[in-house]
Formats: sequence, C-alpha cells, structure tokens
Amino acid sequence: MSIQLAIGQAPDSTQVYKKRVLESTEIEFLSSYYNQDGDNAAVSGGIGSEELTDVTATFIVSIPLNDDDVLTIDAGISAYTSASSSNVDPFDGSNPADPFVASSGASQSDLWSNLTGSYSHSSDDRNDIWSAKLSVSAEYDYFSVGVGGSYTKLFNEKNTEISINGNIYLDTWNALYPTELRPFEVGGNGLNSNLFTQNTITGNTNYNPNFTAFDNEGRNTYALGFGFSQILSKNLQGSLALDLVKQDGLLSTPFQRVYFSDIADSFIDNFQLADDIERLPDTRSKIAVGGRLNYYINETFVVRTFYRYYTDDWGIKSHTASVEVPIKITDKFTLYPSYRFYNQTAADYFDVYEGHLSTNEFYTSDYDLSKYSANQFSFGASYTDIFTKFHIWNLGLKSIDLKYTQYDRNNTLSANIITAGFKFVLD
Repeated sequence: MSIQLAIGQAPDSTQVYKKRVLESTEIEFLSSYYNQDGDNAAVSGGIGSEELTDVTATFIVSIPLNDDDVLTIDAGISAYTSASSSNVDPFDGSNPADPFVASSGASQSDLWSNLTGSYSHSSDDRNDIWSAKLSVSAEYDYFSVGVGGSYTKLFNEKNTEISINGNIYLDTWNALYPTELRPFEVGGNGLNSNLFTQNTITGNTNYNPNFTAFDNEGRNTYALGFGFSQILSKNLQGSLALDLVKQDGLLSTPFQRVYFSDIADSFIDNFQLADDIERLPDTRSKIAVGGRLNYYINETFVVRTFYRYYTDDWGIKSHTASVEVPIKITDKFTLYPSYRFYNQTAADYFDVYEGHLSTNEFYTSDYDLSKYSANQFSFGASYTDIFTKFHIWNLGLKSIDLKYTQYDRNNTLSANIITAGFKFVLD
C-alpha cells in the first residue's frame, strides 16, 4: 500500500519539514525589588527625600497558535511606597509636614497595572517576521492605551537583519496638584479653605499663588525605530539602531512643585508651600542612535558592548556606554557581570530649588532633567536547561535568571535593584 502511494506521488509534492517558531507554550514569571533614596525630590521642588520602594510581578505567556504564529500575553503589576509621592499632600497624615519625612497619609502608596497582548507571524522560510501589539496600563493619576507593530527581514543566509517598528501611546492624566494649590484653582476658596483655616502659615503669611490648572490632560507619544544587525565573522556580531520619538500634550507632571527666587517663602510646619507646579513645553522630539558589538572569545567568555547617543529639543544630550562579560561556567550555568555609564546635560528649563523666576515661561526642578552622571554595576547568574528535566506539575523549568544592580548618580540618588526570572515550558 505504501509503495503504491509513493510511486503515484508527484515529484514536486514532497513535504519539507518546517520547524515551529515556538514548540510549546512558555510561561515566564518576572519579579523585581527596587529601593532608592536621595535628597532632590521633584514633588517638593528639588529638595526632600526621594525614598521609594517598588515591588513588581509580571507574567508572560507565549502560546504557539500553529507552526508560524505566536500569541503573547504580558500582565504586570507594580506596588510602591514613596516618601516623595506622599508629599503631594504632606498634611494628610499624622507626621509633621516636612519634605524629608514621608507623610503617613493615603498618597504614600499606589498600584500600577499593565496588560499587553502581541501577535507575531513568521514566513515559511523564517526570513520575514511581522508583529502587532495592544497594551493598556493604569495608575491612580493616568490611563494609557498603546498600539504598535514591527517588521523584520533576514537575508544573506540570515547573516543580515533589518527591522522597523512603530508604537503609539495615548495617555490621559487625572491631574493631581499639590494640595495647597488646589484652593486657588478657578472657583476655589483660597485662604478660606480648611487647609489654611486649620493650620498656621509662617514666613510670608500673605500666601497667594498665581495658580492655574492645565486645560489639556492628554499626552500622545509616537515612536519609530529602525534596526540593522550583521554577523561580521564567526566571532563578531554588530548592530545599529535609530529611534525617533515625538510627544505632544501634557508633558509636565502636575504634582511636582516649583519655588521661585523672587517670591517670599510661606510654610505650614516645616513644609514650604508651592509657588507653582512644573510647567514644560507641550511638545518634545527625541532622537537616539546606538550600536552593539558582541565578540565571542571562546566557549567560556563573550564580550557584549553597547553605546548610545541621545538628544532632544529640550536641550538634553546624553551618552550611554555599557559592557557585559558573560562567563559560561558549565553548559547550564552562566555568570554575567556588567557595567553601565551614563551622563547627560541639563534641560533648558531645569533649575535648582528657588533657582527660577516667576516671570519664566517654563520651569522644573526635577533632577531627572538636570545635569548628572551615573554608574551602574550589575552581577547576574542564569541557569538554562533546554531539556527541562526539572518539573513542577506540568511545567518544565527552562531557565532561571537572578540579577543584582547597584545604581548611583552624582546628585545623591542611589538605588538597589534585585530581579528574578523563571521560564517554564508547558508539557
């Protein structure tokens, strides 16, 4: 029977084996712990505690729909407590109002959540890859919807790769302003509000900020990226990337205070009352160009290097350089120490606490927009078993990644980050 079928088969109908893009459903769990501190909180006008703790958990499920298509669901949640954000309303807790002390009120903590779905399709020869994604994220003061897509082309026997990707994010703020400025919005009762009748103003007792709320609470981000990768030799691979970003809408953070040098200071307890909030242009254009060069030394060592130059029309220019040296201990265990250096110039609209004049059009005391340099040291370890010998129920453990990072800026901010990742294959 089988001989007759084989003889009768047309020569051009021979089936060629095609490897699936993803053999089985993969489930990845990522978590991180982040802790920082510093003395330049933007919420309190460039002074005060930047203490923050954040814990994040993310689940990523990649599902092969057939030989060529993969659906990926990415769901994440982040919970944080922050001395800085607690001082959006420093008078809502039991602690004395002080920029260097976290308020014990409701504004000290919050939750961020995100859900992203993406779909990718690969051509039969695996030389063309298309993808599309949709994301939704929310926090107490904003809601965001994002859409995006990408196309990747491999040629030259897969030694060369080019790609293009685009993303659009449409954000809506629920603008929250410093609590002492809210009574001075249109229709507010100013110094007759409970905040001022129940507390004593010291310093300049004639507190009367010229405050107006933002009319537009929308923010749009449009991003376009180009990539090129080339295998240069059996030991050397290089890549280049160009990213273009355009933003418009509310680009200021509504609860970040600014203090002017030409207005006398007013206080409740030890907390200085805001003269105004951060005000920045409603458009921003960003350009970043970078490259990677990876060199395979031998079966034990690989050197991965990266450099990026960034510039925008707010006056910031930055340089990023990093090196990572994975060290393969066994066929399953790899260590990867790394170092990253970053420095940037200040935005045109940045100045320190009480460095601005009330006659300026734009102003911020957010030290993320200041001139600074930063050093980042990391050490990671990974375990990989492509045969997934270890099982938990129907899940085979494919990899474990653990990493510790120490981050330090030259403007007092320092942070510690611990990350962990576990990847399983569904049998």
